[in-house]
Amino acid sequence: MLTHRLTDNAEMRALEPAYAEQFAAFIERHRAHLAPWLPWSVALTDEPLTRAWLQRYADEAARDGGRIYGIWLDGELVGGTLFRTFDVRFSTAEIGVWLAPHAEGRGLITRAATRMIAWAVDERGINRIEWRTVPGNARSIACAKRLGMTLDGVLREAFPYQGVKHDAQVYSLLAAEWRDSSRR
Repeated sequence: MLTHRLTDNAEMRALEPAYAEQFAAFIERHRAHLAPWLPWSVALTDEPLTRAWLQRYADEAARDGGRIYGIWLDGELVGGTLFRTFDVRFSTAEIGVWLAPHAEGRGLITRAATRMIAWAVDERGINRIEWRTVPGNARSIACAKRLGMTLDGVLREAFPYQGVKHDAQVYSLLAAEWRDSSRR
């Protein structure tokens, strides 16, 4: 899955280190929007740091671990999705997503996450897909529910970020639920 068409004018493709300059510029433009939810959006402050972060994901993918994809709309990088964790041995993966404000409301994240889940479950044999979010991230929670995920519970004060220990809601989708759903 290197490139996948999401709509007539949108696609997702591997966010490789070669895109570091473009991704660093995306982060700079949208840092205020991303920062409440995504620690990397605060930490990645220049192209070399961004390139190194993307290289870590490229290395993980080479080891059959985490993966990262960008979402392009009309040729512009507007967001992305990743498998923050991807563990074939334990048959689990955690998906994460982000999107620029001007690209919201088009179904791009739901389509991209659907494609990633289909690949992980159908082609890689992953049994459990997790989605973690803080309780205040309404858009993230809504997307998890659109994907058919179930709230497993809350990990209290499990996400230390910006000097605050946030609760983390854990949603999940099992392979059997995915196969039985009409979202495919």
